[in-house]
Amino acid sequence: MRLIISHQTAYTFETPATGVIQTLRLSPRSHEGQHIVRWRLDIDRDCRLRSAEDAFGNQTHVFAVDGPIDSLTVLVEGEVDTQDTNGIVRGAPERFPPALYLRETPLTAPDAEIAAFAAEASEAAKGDILGSLHNLLDRLHERMEFEVGPTDAHTTAAEAFRIRKGVCQDLTHVFLVAARSLGIPARYVGGYFRRDDCADQEAGHAWAEAYVPGLGWIGFDAANGACPTEGHVRVSLGLDYLGAAPVRGSRYGGSGETLAVAVSVTDALAHRAHRRS
Repeated sequence: MRLIISHQTAYTFETPATGVIQTLRLSPRSHEGQHIVRWRLDIDRDCRLRSAEDAFGNQTHVFAVDGPIDSLTVLVEGEVDTQDTNGIVRGAPERFPPALYLRETPLTAPDAEIAAFAAEASEAAKGDILGSLHNLLDRLHERMEFEVGPTDAHTTAAEAFRIRKGVCQDLTHVFLVAARSLGIPARYVGGYFRRDDCADQEAGHAWAEAYVPGLGWIGFDAANGACPTEGHVRVSLGLDYLGAAPVRGSRYGGSGETLAVAVSVTDALAHRAHRRS
């Protein structure tokens, strides 16, 4: 499948900012099942983009803009060819051994309730690692309701699990805590997902990857209750959302910040057929 992706992040300030510094993780890489046909990153301000790799091997771009700044827009768009690999990740660079992804973070701190939930899933699979992970995926998808509003970027896995609600970031964090409580390395993945019902979205997507000996890293999308398919595009990874966040930064001065995000992921064939009609 060829996917056409557009992701715009727009800031406006009631009182102009005197400066903005941002780090972007918005550039996917090619690996088995994912080939970047073209990709473009654009900032609507005069600035220099400095490209580098972060500790996890994510492609990052850092830029600084001097004010006065009353608005700022970051746009990425491109095309990616994808194939369904049954969620198995192959051919992607790995900086660290799997055991590193057993580490906890403030957003994914151990939690007794999540650990008990994970233990039940593992017991039902008689301790089989892959079976335990699939049980976690199915049960978490059933247990937690996808809902925008009750949580934010600072909500911990334990808090989200307690209210049984959240977005893809929250479900992914809960999956990470559950898997790690079973001694299974697990990491956060940020990217894009083509929805059948809607091309336009308000944010990117997130899912987990867990390490299974003999198979390697396998994706688990708790928000959709399935392993990643050809509709998924991997962009960044980390121990949690903060390590894989698409945009992080700070501003100097200014006030009244408003953020608007618009994401579009479409099948190229359907997109071009629609344009011809």
